[in-house]
Amino acid sequence: MGFVLAVVGLYAVVAFQVARRTREIGVRMALGAQRVQVLGMILRQAVIVAGIGIAIGLFLSVVVRPALMVSLGRPVSSFDPVMITAVPLSLFLITLVAAGIPARRAAQIDPQRALRQE
Repeated sequence: MGFVLAVVGLYAVVAFQVARRTREIGVRMALGAQRVQVLGMILRQAVIVAGIGIAIGLFLSVVVRPALMVSLGRPVSSFDPVMITAVPLSLFLITLVAAGIPARRAAQIDPQRALRQE
């Protein structure tokens, strides 16, 4: 349940942040940027943010996990490689989808219309 809430929250935040940039995308397109360039820029920024977040999360999970297991009274066991791979990969893919859908939508509208939107 916690993972589902995290995914929904991540999707909502990333999609909202990209949708807020519709005006910027319109300005870039009005100045001659191609749709592919705009989508590439948005996705590149999403990849950087997702990569930093995943790196911090993996680091913290390695550091905090032993203390958490000891405080719960359980022995510290080895990591589950499936979980360590599946969770960051799924969060990374959700970030790309959440950034890509609104960016694609914003890149398809007329630049004049995007500039008037507020």
